[in-house]
Amino acid sequence: MPEVRKHLARTFMLTFQIAGYLTEFTGGRAEIKIDREALSVGDALNELWKTHTGLRDRVLTEQGEVRPHVNVFVNSDVVQRDRVLQTAIDGSADICIMPAVSGGYLLLIPV
Repeated sequence: MPEVRKHLARTFMLTFQIAGYLTEFTGGRAEIKIDREALSVGDALNELWKTHTGLRDRVLTEQGEVRPHVNVFVNSDVVQRDRVLQTAIDGSADICIMPAVSGGYLLLIPV
């Protein structure tokens, strides 16, 4: 009997984690999944902008660069802000978009 090989169709999934005030521009959603293939983080984000256009201006500058107060992590890895949009992905990716946290102070209260 000839060997039967199952051809498994590869599925692609872009998963975006949206943090902080940025969920105001995703209808309150902190996680968004898009069944699309992308070759780079920039391509993946372009898919996200199709359904959440208001988010684009909060993440990117008018020149199309990631804003200084926004961090983008790819598959849990830190990527330099000036290189993140060109970062290659293998069709699927987990992308976290998070506003940077800064300022404040630590107040110690004696117990």
